[in-house]
Amino acid sequence: MDGLVSIIVPVYNVEKYIGETIACVEAQTYGNWELLLVEDNSSDRTLAVIGRCMEEREDSRIRLIRQPSNMGAARARNRGLKEARGRYIAYLDADDLWVPEKLEKELRFLREKEAAFAFTGYEFADEQGRGTGKVVHVPETLCYRRALSNTTIFTTTVMFDTEKIDREQLEMPVVKSEDTALWFRVLRNGYTAYGLDENLVRYRRSDNTLSANKLEALRRIWHLYRRCENLSLPRSAWHFCFWAIRAVRRRL
Repeated sequence: MDGLVSIIVPVYNVEKYIGETIACVEAQTYGNWELLLVEDNSSDRTLAVIGRCMEEREDSRIRLIRQPSNMGAARARNRGLKEARGRYIAYLDADDLWVPEKLEKELRFLREKEAAFAFTGYEFADEQGRGTGKVVHVPETLCYRRALSNTTIFTTTVMFDTEKIDREQLEMPVVKSEDTALWFRVLRNGYTAYGLDENLVRYRRSDNTLSANKLEALRRIWHLYRRCENLSLPRSAWHFCFWAIRAVRRRL
């Protein structure tokens, strides 16, 4: 459907956050969306919280999709992509938040640039979802080579136009840091990512998030360079150094 934004949310053990995340989507100033909650076999009360939210709201735009077993974020997002009805694809992590104008502003930006791929700035947030004041600014554009040593693109800020890029190209690889692997692949195939340098997202950081484990993050990006992108050892080391420096600066 032209103008419909499909919002894909992989959901796993987020009973503390998912109600607030659903609410931030319903608060969007752009109303032509569908929210695909891909429930990945949570072991906590996440499913019950979603059920209560859907019952209270009675909003037909919210769709619950249940995975048969816990299959991980990449497969959950790919299931959402398969079920999506919209022309535009946006990703939202289940513990993150959007400001009310996020969809409206990013969709307008994507159309103005006639782009296939857009992303926005964002702000780090605490456990309660309150902004910390640390805002990550984004460049006007990112190409493949520059993206290899730049950590700017954050999943919850991304939007794609499937009339300009094939849905098959948007299927996330089933690897660690699957989102970054997807950005690399899309950019490697000749697309440019356009950055909207506005703070439209709050990135909630908690101790149990994958990115909180810095050593694991280093391992993941190195694996992407060597195994997924097939970069040489010297080239991998070059990009790795700049990636690490920028990652540290983001968090200071």
